[in-house]
Amino acid sequence: MNAYGPLAAWYDSLTGDVSYERFADLYEAEFARDGGEFRLLLDLCCGTGTLTALMARRGYELIAVDASVDMLMQAREKAAALPVPPLFLCQSAEELDLYGTVDAAYCSLDSLNYLPPGILPELFRRLHLFVRPGGLLLFDIRTPEWLKNRDGQIYLDETEDLLCLWRADFDEEAGALVYGMDLFEREGALWRRESEEHVEYAHEPERLSALLTQAGFAAQRQRTDGPQGEDGRLFIIAKRDE
Repeated sequence: MNAYGPLAAWYDSLTGDVSYERFADLYEAEFARDGGEFRLLLDLCCGTGTLTALMARRGYELIAVDASVDMLMQAREKAAALPVPPLFLCQSAEELDLYGTVDAAYCSLDSLNYLPPGILPELFRRLHLFVRPGGLLLFDIRTPEWLKNRDGQIYLDETEDLLCLWRADFDEEAGALVYGMDLFEREGALWRRESEEHVEYAHEPERLSALLTQAGFAAQRQRTDGPQGEDGRLFIIAKRDE
């Protein structure tokens, strides 16, 4: 089972509580703190592109990358009315390949947790290649403690035309939280069932810091005062060497 296939069409309606404005505010505050020029941004693992469109409306040029064709289709529709539409690329994170450098890259909503530990060195190497000297990399993760505490939990999301059931199990051997998801979509008087599996890996902040330093992002800071910081979301801000 793949992630973000059938879910793509329902993702926005199920995540209406996400404060994308607060994510954008945090990024802009970090740009201002740095003092450099930030015009061209990379939205890595952009999903349905809500934050992509928001940053574009705030005056930035965007390159948006995601591995899910279904999510990118939603993002393209959302950005169609923008004066300067983002450039959308269907790429896996570890195969990131841009035409030049960007001023900053961000990866939001614990998307980095979806990436297996083994690909992180290559991902950070590629980000170092495509973020300009002195540029920023900003991302957030759910902490290992938060993920482990979800073990055994069952979640239910419901709209008029959809019932979404999540079952969370933490795999100690894999160091990952596995979500089995069933989607029941209304089709007239009947319901159609689709299934997905989502895996979030428990990345230790210390290891992430070491990998970032190894890739050339020596200056790093961590923040827990961002959106959902009280709920296990840790923000990491890294500056590419000059």
